[in-house]
Amino acid sequence: MIKVLIVEDSLTAQVLLRQILSSDGAIQVLGTARNGLEALEFMRNHHPDVITMDLHMPVMDGLEATRTIMETKPVPIIIVSNDWDSANKADAFDYLEAGAVAALEKPQAIGDSSYDELRKDLIQTVKIMSEIKVVRRFPARKRKRERSSAELQELKIVVIGASTGGPPVLKTILSSLSENFPVPILIVQHIAHGFLSGLGDWLDASCALPVAIARQGQAALPGHVYLAPDEFEMGVSRSLRIHLSPQKTTIGPCPSVAFLFRSALVHFGPQALGVLLSGMGKDGAEELALMKNKGSVTIAQNEESCVVFGMPGAAVKLQGATHILPPEKIGPLIERTVLSRL
Repeated sequence: MIKVLIVEDSLTAQVLLRQILSSDGAIQVLGTARNGLEALEFMRNHHPDVITMDLHMPVMDGLEATRTIMETKPVPIIIVSNDWDSANKADAFDYLEAGAVAALEKPQAIGDSSYDELRKDLIQTVKIMSEIKVVRRFPARKRKRERSSAELQELKIVVIGASTGGPPVLKTILSSLSENFPVPILIVQHIAHGFLSGLGDWLDASCALPVAIARQGQAALPGHVYLAPDEFEMGVSRSLRIHLSPQKTTIGPCPSVAFLFRSALVHFGPQALGVLLSGMGKDGAEELALMKNKGSVTIAQNEESCVVFGMPGAAVKLQGATHILPPEKIGPLIERTVLSRL
């Protein structure tokens, strides 16, 4: 039995592709994903024999998903799209260069003049490509800059929440980022009163980015890291000005991760990237899930590396993380994601 993952943002097309592939007794549709990030998450726990991949999808498009899959967990990928105009036909070669094995026209509704032929081509191609042994691709040193799209918006800000066990993880993440990191990073770290300044100095000495305690009204600059001060909620405006409020707005610690994440959600939506690290309780978990639902890339630290899996664990239970990773992989993913959205 050939197990297939369908990656397609149109629910109507998902249903049609599932119907076509399931009509052949040798093929089983293992699952569906609405975008590249959902496909990557699906593949953490499943092992399809073939993937059908759409071109244009929100959050992560087919090209970036194809590259990532072929660099990490290679599977035969067939590009299936109805957008084969002249520009997208040129794009097909980028997909093949990234590791895809074929490109096909997507069947339209039953009754369409080309439906039967395209249906047969899809089934036959899935069967043939399932027998191909693909090899892992290694990241190219230089990649062609991605074409911008309305769905794949430029990232403007990274927000991070942490509590118990967070400081060494923050050090690991921040020290992996390059000195020309192009967006500001805002952090809420629950820490005993009086220790925040020492944390800032420690992080500043260990990474290429300047780290400082945030001040009311200051501009959040690219490549700078801002820590929420003791007993102040920290948010950010659309114009990337930091707002500090002494008024506690949530049950639990102040500053709260929830306040920071809600601020990023309201003002930036899919242009924000959220990270939730080791810590007790569930501060920020619901907000991370809301960010994901809004189209943000969201990351939770994995259980094995956490001192306390409370906050990220709560986010995972809410299906609020597009990625669940150990600390050493979080920084590279943040940088790769931000740079791919410039």
